[in-house]
Amino acid sequence: MDTLPVSIRLNPFKFRDREGSSVPWNPMGRILAERPVFTLDPLFHAGAYYVQDSSAMFVGHVFRGLELFEGIRVLDLCAAPGGKTTDISASLRQVLGDRFLLVGNEVMRQRASVLCDNVARWGDPNVVVTGVDPAAFAGLGGFFDIIVADVPCSGEGMFRKDPKAGEQWSQETVALCAARQKRILADVWPALKKGGFLLYSTCTYNEQENDLNLRWAAANLGGDIVEPKPEFEEAGVRLTDCGHLLKAGESLGEGQWAGLVRKTSSSAASAPESALDRLHPLRKGIRKGQMKGTEFVPDSDWALSLDFESDAWPAADVDRQTALKYLHRDTIALPDAPKGYNVIRYDGLPLGFVKNLGNRCNNLLPARRRILMDIK
Repeated sequence: MDTLPVSIRLNPFKFRDREGSSVPWNPMGRILAERPVFTLDPLFHAGAYYVQDSSAMFVGHVFRGLELFEGIRVLDLCAAPGGKTTDISASLRQVLGDRFLLVGNEVMRQRASVLCDNVARWGDPNVVVTGVDPAAFAGLGGFFDIIVADVPCSGEGMFRKDPKAGEQWSQETVALCAARQKRILADVWPALKKGGFLLYSTCTYNEQENDLNLRWAAANLGGDIVEPKPEFEEAGVRLTDCGHLLKAGESLGEGQWAGLVRKTSSSAASAPESALDRLHPLRKGIRKGQMKGTEFVPDSDWALSLDFESDAWPAADVDRQTALKYLHRDTIALPDAPKGYNVIRYDGLPLGFVKNLGNRCNNLLPARRRILMDIK
């Protein structure tokens, strides 16, 4: 497993370049020569990059080929752990500034928590996180201009990475996955506006879960397939009937398939943006902090935000070992920093807040995000 390629995608708004070969379809993608211990890199926790398979980055490439306009609303339906959500948010912000809305949804509670943490590290305040069944979005009418659905699948593209997944594969699993994918698409389809795009993707190879399901959606839900065009053939990207296929061993990373359909059927009137509150978002916007008694206590996620006002709080620039102690939630001391709340920075990027008491600091890093690995 150590010989498998490892790739990261840089955050263009917290840019710290890394050595490595480029990913052809993502200018921020890097293929690393070896796999570092990401948990012990403070820049990972600062949101400077996201660890993502290079083939999975192809979905972001397809997304960037669509027209992006001010006020666009995008849903990443099956979003955890957050690779595609963070890629899409960076793409939207580079083109539109803050004039967009992106909803990342994950129905599984534990995975939704991971999604929230990764969105927090990435720092984009325009990303809302929800944790609902796809059918819950139907009540919003034609709310979304683009829906990205990287649906659960039989995972044939992951067999090289996880041989046990191959041992569990069967034709019955493929049939079960294909049926579940149809249900997901049918449930969320009402939330896509007429003329909007569904970007459908899987990490499997068979046509039942890929081309045939996209054909089914077009015929039964009302849409036109966007015919794929040859590109990156020299990097192992194949054309299928309805999309692009990347196979492990032929492309840089693991397996991925992606195709597009444009909705032609009518949609109900779009609900106002406030209607998202009906879905009880797990994360919406970024809170700067809260009053506790007579004291304003800053929120650690505010330090990670792209909107963070860097001159609003004293900054303590720390070395790697001190940064790791902070991320481990160990006691640290900042004798040269002013008393009160300070933002901890590593290599110029904020990690979070501490309250400096003089001889020691109270650590405001959320407990669920502490490093569990031995940092010595």
